[in-house]
Amino acid sequence: MARRGKSTDPADRVPRKDRTGANAFTVGAIVLVVLIVGVFFGFTKHVPFTHGFRVKAVFQSSNSIRTNSPVRIAGVNVGKVTKIEGKSGTDAAVVTMEIDRKGLPLHKDATMKIRPRIFLEGNFFVDVQPGTPNAPTIDDGDTIPITQTSTPVQFDQVLTAFQADTRAALQKTLEGLGTGLTYQPSKAQDTDAHPSARGESAAQSLNDAIRYGERSLKGTAIVSDAFLGIDDHDLSRLIAGLNRTTEGLGRNENQLKDLITNFNTTVAATASEAGNLSAAVRELGPTLANADRALDSLNASFPNTRAFARAILPGVNQTAATIDASFPWIAQAGKLVGPDELGGVAAQLSPTAQDLAKVVDASLDLLPQADLASQCATRVVLPTGDVKISDGVFTTGVENYKEFWYSMVGLAGEGQNFDGNGMYVRFQPGGGDQTISLGGPGGAADKAFGNAVATPLGTRPAFPRSRPPYKPDVACYKNPLPDLNGAATGPADGSRR
Repeated sequence: MARRGKSTDPADRVPRKDRTGANAFTVGAIVLVVLIVGVFFGFTKHVPFTHGFRVKAVFQSSNSIRTNSPVRIAGVNVGKVTKIEGKSGTDAAVVTMEIDRKGLPLHKDATMKIRPRIFLEGNFFVDVQPGTPNAPTIDDGDTIPITQTSTPVQFDQVLTAFQADTRAALQKTLEGLGTGLTYQPSKAQDTDAHPSARGESAAQSLNDAIRYGERSLKGTAIVSDAFLGIDDHDLSRLIAGLNRTTEGLGRNENQLKDLITNFNTTVAATASEAGNLSAAVRELGPTLANADRALDSLNASFPNTRAFARAILPGVNQTAATIDASFPWIAQAGKLVGPDELGGVAAQLSPTAQDLAKVVDASLDLLPQADLASQCATRVVLPTGDVKISDGVFTTGVENYKEFWYSMVGLAGEGQNFDGNGMYVRFQPGGGDQTISLGGPGGAADKAFGNAVATPLGTRPAFPRSRPPYKPDVACYKNPLPDLNGAATGPADGSRR
């Protein structure tokens, strides 16, 4: 049967060996290359010759940041470091980062900090603050300036911050300040002092000056409020400018170090003038009194302060009405704490509180005794009960406190009802030819005797000749554990043939 679609003429058929097509090796190589490329893309998740959003930042020091170090926003990885290079002509470093889409947008006021991922240095990352939403956004390839970046302080920098001479100077400063405040002036030194400050130390004069501070501080508060500015965010912009200033000081380490050295010299010179400082502090009281008038004049130079006062005046006018409205609440609060309410409850609780105080006082004597008892139980009684007693063929191999309860169980079994008439103790009535004395509560007439099947070997422990001494001044827990297996074996008590 001829196949559909194919010629049945032998002349039209081409022999298999003469057919041509794709080479098998070429096909296999192409498939292998495609598989390798697919696996590469699957593991790297990165398409070559392309990149994401890139941003550069200038740092004072790269500080162990390496390529592929993480970039984080609020602790979440949003990118990685792709390149680190030096900034031409400076000691700074330029760090190039690639930010994922989830870390965008970044704003012009964004800040970046290099932080350690683990304690005590090592394994750093870049911490990004994306900036305020109302600020313009940065574009791909933009650079964050060094004024908006920072690096962590190294441990060696902390150790070199306060050298020995700096610490010594600081100690001298504190000593000079203390001397200046507590120094008692002589009569000759008090000649030029204000009459109200004569015979007083600087600290005493400073205390006296406090009484003049009420009116002065009132004027200071008005002036401080005026310093807040006219428009919103005036103070925040001032603080932001101050932040940039301090960052600039931080970048000029040598100049800042010289500033601190000069400040140290100035403070040391001030400390050396303790006497003059004391006299100046004595004059502080009248000075504060005059400062009140000066602040009044300063207030007149701030029109905005007067505008603020006019704006707050309606609220001040309503203060009296507010106080009047609070009177009913004050009346109710007075009744609440009166003798019919909380006051009565407090009076009823007074006897209970007194008794509770007595209980607390008594517990101060009880608790130490309870502590001694608990220590005696935990250090002596309980460890003694855990000792396993060796008794020859009668050794049980268990702790002696367990043997005690085993005997209690046996006695309970002996004392069970033998019949319906009540308790009956069962025992072995037989015996042997060895007569022994079972002892008794009184003299010889009260002794009982029994017959044993064998001669008693002895009594363990042996009856001591005298009682052990009783030492009430020695705490129980300080006594050594008794040697239960070291008891001596004496003759058979009361045994005879």
